[in-house]
Amino acid sequence: MSDTLKLSSLPLFPLGSVLYPGGLLPLRIFEVRYLDMIGKCHKTGAPFGVVSLTAGSEVRKAQSDKPTGQPTGDGFAVEEFCATGTLATITEFSAPQPGLMVIRCVGAQRFKISNREKLKHGLWIADVERVDNDMSVTVPDDLKACANALGKLIKSLQQRSIPEDQMPLTPPYQLDDCGWVANRWCELLPLPLELKQRLMELDNPLVRLELVSDMLERTGIAL
Repeated sequence: MSDTLKLSSLPLFPLGSVLYPGGLLPLRIFEVRYLDMIGKCHKTGAPFGVVSLTAGSEVRKAQSDKPTGQPTGDGFAVEEFCATGTLATITEFSAPQPGLMVIRCVGAQRFKISNREKLKHGLWIADVERVDNDMSVTVPDDLKACANALGKLIKSLQQRSIPEDQMPLTPPYQLDDCGWVANRWCELLPLPLELKQRLMELDNPLVRLELVSDMLERTGIAL
């Protein structure tokens, strides 16, 4: 991320999922608070930040009578999210009808929020500081089963003639890189959201892959 993206006022998109660097993210945008933001990001080529929700829902809801934490003061339910997220860059964009945008994004660099603010119409913006990209670490021999299993999965999907724009992973397929292999498995495995977030935040891609390897061995996917 360049110095200009140490951003003040990075628009945020809180989601019930975790975006990893290099990961794919399809979205259907219909909330007013995001339509203008996504339109501007697409027009200018600017990224937005994806953060994982810890309270609240992806679609803004009116606050119920039951307490869900501190009142927001605007009549809407509380939204809380993790302080570490990932920049998303729009790679495909369409507006099939008024009030609806369909986009496809790719995860870029991770960031940490230093300050956040919710605007009147419900959009969150934040000042963020970049998190260094994963070091490039070659998959060691004792973890190659993870990479081989992922390679077999990719080959199986290709043999089924799944269109490239519907593949859950995007090339180039870096099957010799610890971070890339670990990230793709973290996206594909049905892991709890909190665990996905913790794995994404890990600084060491080798450790991330070792943890993923343990999970794959327990499920019998990679032995």
